[in-house]
Amino acid sequence: MKQRNGNIICRFLVGIFAFSVIAPMIVLAVWTFTERWAWPDLIPQTFSCRALLEVFERKEELIQIFASSVLISSIVAVISAVIGIMTARALIFYDFIGKQLFYFLALLPFMVPATVFAMGIQVTFIKWGLNNRMGGVIIAHVICSLPYAVRLMCEGTQAVGKRLEEQARVLGAGMWMAFYKVTFPALVPSILASMSMAYVISFSQYFVTLLIGGGQVKTFAIVMVPYLQGADRNIASIYSMIFLILTLVVFALFEWLIRRWNQDGGSDYYT
Repeated sequence: MKQRNGNIICRFLVGIFAFSVIAPMIVLAVWTFTERWAWPDLIPQTFSCRALLEVFERKEELIQIFASSVLISSIVAVISAVIGIMTARALIFYDFIGKQLFYFLALLPFMVPATVFAMGIQVTFIKWGLNNRMGGVIIAHVICSLPYAVRLMCEGTQAVGKRLEEQARVLGAGMWMAFYKVTFPALVPSILASMSMAYVISFSQYFVTLLIGGGQVKTFAIVMVPYLQGADRNIASIYSMIFLILTLVVFALFEWLIRRWNQDGGSDYYT
């Protein structure tokens, strides 16, 4: 009886969670075709495809912006994962002076507001000639994404450990070969998770991109956020739906890669 009640409660909570996620998506989809929807009416008063047509007219510009956003976010994801792997191995496997300080500094962007960070780093980037350039935007996005990548990679590295890698070294494998053949396959799920998180964080950066890019580097967030802050809910809803779909596609892609890895090659690590 207790188990049955527990199952009912779990299903009820899952239903509430699913509704809280699906309901806003439905509202966005309705607003995409809505011209006027005033309170307290439960049904929109006027439907229109104006916003869709307006966005479709800018398709060439939007495709370029999407391509730029995907390129920047992909580069940020790869760099964050690589730095996260190296940082996690140093923090988990080695003891050195200032280890806790380095761990704190790796997570520091968590605690620094984006406005303070962007305004501070902009001064440095102006001196280095990186302001208003894609390279500067990528570096700023990497700094914002690193805490998530480092945290995820620390958890994955600690779970995998280094015993099997040490056994491979004893059997004659070199340092890089032992890591690539033994540890890397086990870290693939954590690597893909850190890459997906870094990708989404980079893809959704607005203020940092606006300040460092100076309006010269355009991303999807730069185009979307002004509509969210304005009064044109139709176009804002369309951009929000596109952003949501692109994010879901990224997560689905990484989830598919993890499953393929586990089915094809990941299981070889444990045999």
